[in-house]
Amino acid sequence: MSDSAASIARPVFRIVALQLTIAVLFSALVALFAGVGKGWPAAMGGAIAVMGSLVYALIVTRANGDPKAIFRRHFRAEMVKLFITAVLFIAVLVLFPSAASVWLILGFAVTTLAYWFSLLAV
Repeated sequence: MSDSAASIARPVFRIVALQLTIAVLFSALVALFAGVGKGWPAAMGGAIAVMGSLVYALIVTRANGDPKAIFRRHFRAEMVKLFITAVLFIAVLVLFPSAASVWLILGFAVTTLAYWFSLLAV
C-alpha cells in the first residue's frame, strides 16, 4: 500500500471502528435499560450500519491517484453500501421477525450518525 493509500485508509477504518464502538455501546445501554429483547434489534441495526461502512471502506481504500478513478470508486462504493444495507435489512426482517421494531431502526440511525459526525472530524 502506498503512502497516499495508507493515509486514506487510516481515517476510513478509524471511522468504522468508531461506528462499531458506538453500536456496541448503544445496544448494551438499550439491553441494560430496556431489556435484552430490545438490545438485540439495536445491535442488529448497528451491525447493518457497520457492515455497510466496512464494505465502503474496503472498496475506497483501493483507489489510486487518478481523480476520475477515485470518484468512480467512491460512487461504486456508495452504491454497494446501499445495496448491502438494503439486503441486510431485508435479511434481518425475514430471519428475525421479532426484530422489526423501533430499536432496529434506532441502532442503525445512531450508528450512522456516528459515521456522519466522525466525517466532520476527519
